[in-house]
Amino acid sequence: MNIMTAKPASKQTFKSSRTDWGRIGAYAALVFFAIIYLGPLLMLINTSLKTLPEFMKNATSLSTSFNFKNFADAWTKASFPRYLTNTLIYTLSATTIYIATAVFVAFPISRGYVKGSKLLLTLFVIALFLPVALIPQFQLMLSVGLYNNPIGYIMLFLVNPIGIVILVNYIKTLPKELDEAAAIDGCSYFRFVTTVVFPLIQPAVATVAVLHAIGIWNELILPTIYLTNKNYYPITRGLIVFQGVYGSNWPTLAAAVLIMTLPMVIIFLVLQRYIVSGLTQGAVKG
Repeated sequence: MNIMTAKPASKQTFKSSRTDWGRIGAYAALVFFAIIYLGPLLMLINTSLKTLPEFMKNATSLSTSFNFKNFADAWTKASFPRYLTNTLIYTLSATTIYIATAVFVAFPISRGYVKGSKLLLTLFVIALFLPVALIPQFQLMLSVGLYNNPIGYIMLFLVNPIGIVILVNYIKTLPKELDEAAAIDGCSYFRFVTTVVFPLIQPAVATVAVLHAIGIWNELILPTIYLTNKNYYPITRGLIVFQGVYGSNWPTLAAAVLIMTLPMVIIFLVLQRYIVSGLTQGAVKG
């Protein structure tokens, strides 16, 4: 009996001692791509910590001075407090309005409560591949008097097809029995969406909110076209002005770029778990 029980144990030990080359290869590939993506960021951090003479002497060497004064200079010289405030206003207001409206648009489409719901979803998918109609959009902004206006600039970001597609596919994973139970209890449509649907789709909402906010934060073409007053510049447009004046001071410019990207990096790291959950679960049904 002891001999018979010893054989499986030896086989199990032999199997566990074999090298899992597939997993090692997968991790090696992940490390390789991580180096590719993180390389420019690490080089940017290294440049931001150098003095200008040190950078001119050897731009690719590791920093030895750790000159954090570059961040203070970039903060004051680039007028970051004003530009950052404008960007926060644009991003928060546009993202909040968009999320509030997108949920109410996506819910009836996902449930088929409106005629041609499949056609509407198809149109949103097609819109993902269409270029932005800048000329008609520009003429419309001029005709309604919203050119060089912060309100008009915010209105440019109140439509985003990818967010609707993600929300529709995620809401499809919710059981329809919830709708029937709410209707039997006399729950209104607005109350049902806000108190039942919205809490259940928080991963998808977080995904859409982060993607939408990053898009507004990094936008450069639209503020260049629609905002000519320096008091309305977002941080990306202000960074171009700063680069035009201090373009030869690469360490300070690198520090300014890091300051601009830091808020979105923090938000992405905090909400990363919800983003992955929203994208994977929303892809179950199409």
